Amino acid sequence: QPLLVESGGGTVQAGGSLRLYCVVSGLTLQPYSIGWFRQAPGGKREGLACIYSDGGTTHEDPSVRGRFTISRDVRNNTVFLQMNQLKPEDTAVYYCAAGSRWNVLPSNYIYWGQGTQVTVSS
Repeated sequence: QPLLVESGGGTVQAGGSLRLYCVVSGLTLQPYSIGWFRQAPGGKREGLACIYSDGGTTHEDPSVRGRFTISRDVRNNTVFLQMNQLKPEDTAVYYCAAGSRWNVLPSNYIYWGQGTQVTVSS
């Protein structure tokens, strides 16, 4: 029974930064991808970034590339999303998830965290 637990969300002023954390346990997929996604109020779920277990290869969606960076701490089973230069339009619920392939398609991801709210004020 895999468990993904997100933390690090909150309220920040425009131009500020947040670092999100995803702690993963009990995952039997091998190899696997960990992805970050978000869903704004009334919006669709968007893929933001992913990192592959085999070699730690990363990808960030062009919409956030240069502001958001995905990384990992293998020893502590944690994946991070560093978010800089935040904008009000980044306001959303942010999710991490585990799947089998290295992509940011929500359909690839089997196990999901509970989500963490990020609110960016102007």
